Amino acid sequence: MPDRMQPRPGVSQPRAGKAADGLLAAGQPSANGYRRAAAFFDLDKTLMAGSSGIFFARAAYETGMISRGRLARDAYENLRFRLLGSTDQRADDVRRRVGRMIAGARVRDLQRLSPRVLAGVLPRLYPQMLARAYAHQDAGVRVYIITAASQEMADLLAHVLAFDGGLGSRSEIVDGCYTGRPAGPFNYREGKVISMRELAERQGIDLGLSFAYSDSASDLPMLRAVGYPVVVNPDAELRRIAAEQGWEVLHLDRLGQRLKVLAALGAGMALASLGKAVRERGSAAAGGSRAAGAGARALQSRPPGRWARSARPRGARRGADR
Repeated sequence: MPDRMQPRPGVSQPRAGKAADGLLAAGQPSANGYRRAAAFFDLDKTLMAGSSGIFFARAAYETGMISRGRLARDAYENLRFRLLGSTDQRADDVRRRVGRMIAGARVRDLQRLSPRVLAGVLPRLYPQMLARAYAHQDAGVRVYIITAASQEMADLLAHVLAFDGGLGSRSEIVDGCYTGRPAGPFNYREGKVISMRELAERQGIDLGLSFAYSDSASDLPMLRAVGYPVVVNPDAELRRIAAEQGWEVLHLDRLGQRLKVLAALGAGMALASLGKAVRERGSAAAGGSRAAGAGARALQSRPPGRWARSARPRGARRGADR
């Protein structure tokens, strides 16, 4: 096989954007024995539009776990995330808040939220990304969801989508209830790389032959840990870095474009309404001027005596007659 198809383990190659080339490299024998590749898909804004967290929040609200105000704030954060991406501060805030929310909750009760959560998440999946994942599998590449969301969410979606597994953030469980404390590294930034390397060691995966898909600059450690990084709906920083590195870029989320179109349409309608108001006011003013001019001409055209008589008070006119 040509050298260009053999990326060095753990090093992102400048031409790694050609994911189709990488598919051919999967599972090829080498001097070290059989090599296995994997493809790691971030969940929010990569495998699906928006954040899976909003659907968990809706399910939690419907069962009385959170307030309407909290749900409204989560909905706002979901919109902001789709438009601007994530930040470390927000990710940490969500991690702590979810920990407080589930503290003392039975594992079974949260599992019962799964149908509601899936009903929201599944329609938001990108068909193009599912096609990529299944193409990887058909080429002998194992496919995993990797997300900062819970391990339970990762496992659930991996099972429903027929992926090979999921890597999420684990929470401590004691006597069938969540304590609210983490049970391992937060699956975010370097935490994802830790999870990937642990999996690679267990499953005999060569990360240098593997793929990673993500939308956020926070996932640069994950993207740089594989031979074939692909960015999806990137935030501004990741878009810049992807251009510098020559990574493949996929644009699937059209919300920002739709909002721009709606804003343009709204501005156009506002200008049209303003123009109409100006024209109507101008027409009214012109009509008033014409009416005033016609009235003045009519008064000027009356005989002087008639105008004088009509202008005098009625009583005065009778007295003069007498």
